[in-house]
Amino acid sequence: MSLKKDLINHIEEMANLMDFLGENKFKVSAFKNGSNTIRQLTTDIEVMIAEDSLKEVKGIGKGLLTVIMEYFDHGYSSEHERLLEEVPKGITEVFKVRGLGAKKIKSLYDELKIRNLEDLEVACKDRKIINVKGFTANTVEKILAEIERIRSAKGYIHLHRADKVVKILSDILAELDSVIQYSVSGDFRRGMEIISELIFCCHVSNKITFEEELAKLFPIKTLTDSSENVIEFEFDSKISPKIFISENESEYFRNLFRTTGSNEFIEDLVFEKEDLASEEELFELNNMRVIIPEMREKEYLDAPEHLRDNSNLTFDNFKGLMHFHTTYSDGLNTLEEMVVEAKNLGFSYAAVCDHSKTAFYANGLSEKRILLQKKEIEELSSSLDFTIFQGIESDILNDGSLDYEDEVLKMFDFIVASIHSNFSMDEAKMTSRIIKAIENPYTDVLGHPTGRLLLSRDPFPHNIHKIIDACAANNVAIELNANPHRLDLDWRHIYYARGKGCKFSINADAHSTEGLIDHKYGIKVARKGGMQVLDVINCYDKTMFIEFINRKVKRN
Repeated sequence: MSLKKDLINHIEEMANLMDFLGENKFKVSAFKNGSNTIRQLTTDIEVMIAEDSLKEVKGIGKGLLTVIMEYFDHGYSSEHERLLEEVPKGITEVFKVRGLGAKKIKSLYDELKIRNLEDLEVACKDRKIINVKGFTANTVEKILAEIERIRSAKGYIHLHRADKVVKILSDILAELDSVIQYSVSGDFRRGMEIISELIFCCHVSNKITFEEELAKLFPIKTLTDSSENVIEFEFDSKISPKIFISENESEYFRNLFRTTGSNEFIEDLVFEKEDLASEEELFELNNMRVIIPEMREKEYLDAPEHLRDNSNLTFDNFKGLMHFHTTYSDGLNTLEEMVVEAKNLGFSYAAVCDHSKTAFYANGLSEKRILLQKKEIEELSSSLDFTIFQGIESDILNDGSLDYEDEVLKMFDFIVASIHSNFSMDEAKMTSRIIKAIENPYTDVLGHPTGRLLLSRDPFPHNIHKIIDACAANNVAIELNANPHRLDLDWRHIYYARGKGCKFSINADAHSTEGLIDHKYGIKVARKGGMQVLDVINCYDKTMFIEFINRKVKRN
């Protein structure tokens, strides 16, 4: 980046920090105007510094000039350092979110203690932000998209963001005359939760022609060399995709097998075989049965033999839509809109799970509103000829109890127990808290069991093996929350849970009809642990599901 751009960013950040701190408004205005003045300079700023002519420019006063000269000499300014010491660490990242000015950020800090992007994302995901004046449900989605954009610049993107890029590039590759066949590879093909590098493999008729065709569409960063036929180009995802190019079929399948990985899975395998016509032949060459890409991980190699069957799980197996939210709590669509979309997607029944009363920030259901929803469910089920179960996402309180009395809990058909608060407990207390909730006879599913938000919030302290053991002992299903910001349970624990005989519930935790598509990310991650159709309660027909929810407590 040039000195001019560096200075503009430096001064704009200072203006934002001053505004956040409520400093003299005339000084704030002077710095904001000063950054625009520098932006409009037509003479090289380094030349102007050398000629000592900056002080003659209207809009660059003594204070601003001092900052510019100090930054030019040392790469920082003492005034900027002072401001950073007076604001919460990480708040400068929040200023990168387009649409949030200093006043709004200050409101978020004062009311929700938002100090960094992680806090902001959590407040958005928990819907707490809509309680702050000037913020709506639509604002939440825009902010989350902005957070994704900022993180993308750092080299990591969530699975759903990578999915969009892969679709665009796949459509482009399919139209190029030189492309014979292609496939996405690498982390995406294996269904990793976050993606740091997008890799494609292409079998082309002529690599020079292919490079020329691609260069007409994207800025090329790296052309092929003599050692490895790889091309890298710039794309809007902020990740530069790489394409491994081959002019013959055998090389194409070797590239695909090798770049799919993982490194631990392929490190001792043999790749050399003439006239290779498929990946399956490479498995045969290595005396292995064919393993689906998602399962090509160290965890598969370490798993007991009886858990190594390829996952047979697909969206076509899903019959029950579970754990979704409506306008009764913090959803964007009505119950009818969500159920109609569920029918359109091929679901046979649905179990709505709006937030419980402790989640006041998400408009959680009071006992009175539970009865109102129950009445609508009965009417809607009849009019649509579609079975709707009334569930709830009940908050797990600090002592491990659920946030309704038993006489209320027994009114529900289906209960997902989740933690939404007090993540700072030590491991022993948190584990005990969760296990107590699992032992509640009304609990059917443990929701997003580790509380993680990918790229923003680490799991809360817990002993996952003890939690899984408790779920197995109490016949409680473990949620694999398919929201691509969560994907929780972590797939690395699926083999252990399957070994204990646990059942799973794969839920989009959708807050809108558009969010229902997130099931596919949960399924992709579930396949990484070899999850089978019979392991997943969403794949139960209605009769089997009713048997499941009545396994401990007789439901009405």
